[in-house]
Amino acid sequence: MKSTSWIVNGVLAVAVIVLYILHFSGDNTPIKSAALASGNVKIAYFEIDSIQNNYEFFKEVKSALQVKDMENAKQLTALKNAYIAKYQELQKNGQYLSQAEVGSRQQELVQAEKNYTNKEQQLSQELQEESFKRLQEVKKKIEVYLANYNKNKQFAYIFSSNPDLMYYKDTAYDITADIIKGLNQEFQPKK
Repeated sequence: MKSTSWIVNGVLAVAVIVLYILHFSGDNTPIKSAALASGNVKIAYFEIDSIQNNYEFFKEVKSALQVKDMENAKQLTALKNAYIAKYQELQKNGQYLSQAEVGSRQQELVQAEKNYTNKEQQLSQELQEESFKRLQEVKKKIEVYLANYNKNKQFAYIFSSNPDLMYYKDTAYDITADIIKGLNQEFQPKK
């Protein structure tokens, strides 16, 4: 019962936000008011997963990020293997070393572990920042394309479809194929 209440409240909140935006956005000229009153506001949508699967620039960005992730994994594997080799060498030869040498080697192991942890955090943060930056580039290209696309279409809003947020959509307003075609025509791969 509570989950149903949350869903109903969520839908009502979205409806209020949309009405608020429609009422207060832009200039409230009589033409806009008449369009709202007559129901002539057009809303289109596109399937974001189709864009991700078919937009060549997005695929290039995704591929570049995967390459960077694999390079990071190689670096971390090398550090881990170096640590393991030092640990195994200490286990094998520890009995032949003096107490001072064992202590020194243990310190090296502690430092190697810290280096690994620090490098892992650094690489993860760099990848996160790079991912955010590159995905913002994709988003900006889509926004610019949609602004140009909409000059002739006259949609009031264009949304990306998210199955968790959209309960009904009329496929007559699905512009995904147009967007993919146009974005890919504008995309010039780096050589």
